Amino acid sequence: MYWRRIADLPTWLKAVMLGQLVSSAGALAWIYLTLYLVEDRGMSAQQAGFAAAACGVGLLGGNLGGGWFGDRFGLRTAAVGSQLAWVVTCLAMPVVPTAGLAVVAALAGLCGGASRPNLSALVATALPADRRREGIALSRTASNAGFTIGPPLGGLLAAYNFSLVFVIDAVTSLVMAAIVWRWVPSARRTPTSATGLWTTVLRDRAVVMVLATIVVVDTVYRQIFATMPLLLRDAGTPVVAYGVLIGISSVVIVLCEAPLAVRLRSHRATRVIAVGFALVGVGLAVLGVWPALAGAALAIVVITAGEMLYKPTATAHVADAAPEGMVGRYSSLYAAASISGMFLAPALGGATYQHAPQLLYPVAAGLALAAAAVLLLTRAAAPDVLPSESTAQPSSAS
Repeated sequence: MYWRRIADLPTWLKAVMLGQLVSSAGALAWIYLTLYLVEDRGMSAQQAGFAAAACGVGLLGGNLGGGWFGDRFGLRTAAVGSQLAWVVTCLAMPVVPTAGLAVVAALAGLCGGASRPNLSALVATALPADRRREGIALSRTASNAGFTIGPPLGGLLAAYNFSLVFVIDAVTSLVMAAIVWRWVPSARRTPTSATGLWTTVLRDRAVVMVLATIVVVDTVYRQIFATMPLLLRDAGTPVVAYGVLIGISSVVIVLCEAPLAVRLRSHRATRVIAVGFALVGVGLAVLGVWPALAGAALAIVVITAGEMLYKPTATAHVADAAPEGMVGRYSSLYAAASISGMFLAPALGGATYQHAPQLLYPVAAGLALAAAAVLLLTRAAAPDVLPSESTAQPSSAS
């Protein structure tokens, strides 16, 4: 039944997901950016850090602003444009003078960030409401499958010639742009709402609560990348074991996330999101009391289960809440909230781990559980609509 449901997806949407797999497999440049800047361009660790931070600032700006371009010029056009701009920045990185590397990194982050909300909105608007979570999960599955291929490939290329990392990233992104342009149908753009984005969003308390809790949970969730390696190192666990745990998490997502979304498609979105938050909290609590390898393995399993529940469901839920003509901008708000931990987690987690390491994971767990409780209380005050009850209809990609 599950594979039959995939076969029933629009042909162009299946092509886009294939493109996401290829593009994610080639998304190598920015994984190895700091190492490249130090080893090949002769930067100090501090200079490389500033350049990487510039990329992060651009990434946040792209996630926030990309949806506006999608609503204004069409999701298809905006997605292709951002992919092509990313190609240019990838090819520019190996040849631009050292003084301009931070600027190129910021532009790259801006372009890469802009593509994410528009691709999410393309998937969301392609499907009826009761299949959007499934579609988002399949889209994430395609990306995660690519990510399991990319880092080892990037390591091999970097050992041979670091510039090839950027070339491969550019080529695979060009493939993605060509697939979107060739397969995604062109359609009349939906007129944008006369009401401002923030005015509209702030009227919807439920969406505001989802976005706010996503910021909190993403910050604590990303401790598995920011401080968990330090925690395991200090507990005597080999570095390679951490890499294996993260790799296993990606494999579990590839195998289980989309079928889980199908199984839970009739459940209320905020309830599924809240359970996902709670599982993230439980996993972080396990790390706090059992920082050995076995405890970390159990924690990663529980946190991954929570991630599979809340991420695709929240992405689709925010898109469902968007008024006509604002799906791109709502997707941008969610995209920005969902990467906020990339900036907050290292700073807050690093400082806490240095000064009060025993408090970090219990506090992180408490915040995730509190976010789950807040979301459930918000739902009780203003229940959301079951996907099957929604009157929203799928729209053509624009």
